[in-house]
Amino acid sequence: MLHTRPLGPNAPAVSAIGYGGMHLSVTDRPTESDALRVIHAALDHGVTLLDTADVYCLDHSDIGHNERLFAKALATWGGDRSQVVLATKAGMIRPDGRWERDGRPAHITQACERSLAALGTDTIDLYQFHAPDPKVPFAESLGAFKALRDVGKIRFVGVSNVTVAQIEEARAIVPIVSVQNRLNPFFREAIEAGVVAHCAAHGIGFLAYSPVGGGRLNKKLPTHPLAVALGERHGATAHQIVLAWVRAQGPTVIPIPSARSIQHTLDSVHAAALTLSEDELGAIDRAEFSRA
Repeated sequence: MLHTRPLGPNAPAVSAIGYGGMHLSVTDRPTESDALRVIHAALDHGVTLLDTADVYCLDHSDIGHNERLFAKALATWGGDRSQVVLATKAGMIRPDGRWERDGRPAHITQACERSLAALGTDTIDLYQFHAPDPKVPFAESLGAFKALRDVGKIRFVGVSNVTVAQIEEARAIVPIVSVQNRLNPFFREAIEAGVVAHCAAHGIGFLAYSPVGGGRLNKKLPTHPLAVALGERHGATAHQIVLAWVRAQGPTVIPIPSARSIQHTLDSVHAAALTLSEDELGAIDRAEFSRA
């Protein structure tokens, strides 16, 4: 059984490390059968927070690919679905494979209907506003989420890629249980801008995406001198060390690493049991993690 943390105010506890499904549906994605095995492995090893999005796909013609994968994985899994929180998002589009924002209430409402169908459910556990759209007033976008929650199509609402001010603006419109922003040793803006601390102060779950760097940066970790040295001390991988550091940044922080393979998925899951000392955390705080 994995350690757990509260997802957010009045929300259930979830595994201290979740699983993000993006890499199962974008470029270089695995076969469907392999993807289902990856999700099942995460679930079998105690992960109870799964994160997806309608736009985790190749392009606009493939919308909902990742959501359908998760729905199929849960339908074919032998465990207790009621213990799993399945989170998805709205507010972006994929025209010709590009990533663009669309925070119009009409789009969010339509996206919710598509996601409900893709997920095979009447209610989305956690529905997150993927990213503020500079062309649409933030309050208008959040109003759509409130309306969907009011009619029972959403159980909990979250926001993503936001500032402290936007969190407070959102909370004035609809209860917010989670914030999903980037956090890793290469990119610490969520700490520096006070978002992590603000979430901790209000009991809001902070879902850390790209917790080991994302893209090419996570491939640098196995050669990072400090991460390697700490890994050897703890009998852990460099990635596990970094996940432990991310988790230690606040009592409500829940890393949601993505992975294409069972091996990498379980490597992340096992990091939930790893605790670093204050000296070790401080050493990572002071270390350089170059983006070059």
